[in-house]
Amino acid sequence: MHDSEIKYSYNETTGRGPSRWGQLDPSWYLCGNGTRQSPIDILRLRARLRLDLGDLQRDYKPTPATLNNSGPYVQLKWIGDAGAIFIDGIKYQLLHCHWHSPSEHKFNGLRFVLELHLVHKNSIGETAVVGIVYKYGQPNPFLSKVFREIRSLGRNGTREIPLGIVNPRDIEYGGILSRKYYRYNGSFSTPPCHEGVIWTLHEQFQTVSLEQLRALKEAVKEEFEINARPIQSLNGRPVYVNVPWMI
Repeated sequence: MHDSEIKYSYNETTGRGPSRWGQLDPSWYLCGNGTRQSPIDILRLRARLRLDLGDLQRDYKPTPATLNNSGPYVQLKWIGDAGAIFIDGIKYQLLHCHWHSPSEHKFNGLRFVLELHLVHKNSIGETAVVGIVYKYGQPNPFLSKVFREIRSLGRNGTREIPLGIVNPRDIEYGGILSRKYYRYNGSFSTPPCHEGVIWTLHEQFQTVSLEQLRALKEAVKEEFEINARPIQSLNGRPVYVNVPWMI
């Protein structure tokens, strides 16, 4: 979606903010009336332990990729077979990743400064998203690899920059603690807010430098410098947790 086609905003004063997304387009009705919407606030003590989840299985491959700012965020898109994750024995192919600032999901009411979404689809079009959150700290190694290209995107018009071969495994989940994750059934966090998305959110945060975060913000239109949807009601949905050292 190009900037000229984006009908929504994250700023309520525009009349196109998140509280009105469901009214901006008939096909976006779930943004206002859905019952399994994302993001949510993950309350650790209320998460249900599931011993059958196991470690998240990743089979990623180095593949050519491009970087663009053609939407409300910076997106890295793999071209061809970048590998997959496996959830309940089902293969979900990796398509792209993008960044939201601040984080969309909260943990015990706390928002982080950045959240990365790795978007996957299975053979019948169902979506699974892996989320990773970031705090300020040392420069993020993966963002450092594409930092020059992010800086060159610019916010004046959309661009797509070839990156060459990009290994998705360079996106670190955070060592042994990354094996602890939360799983719930939600939605896309941008219009049309379609539901049925399997979310996997890692407990362990990564770090990002102020300079790296500033570059991500400066690569998009000013109205999208803040591009995190407000927290949505859980509506009784279970949130499961995988704790590897308890298995």
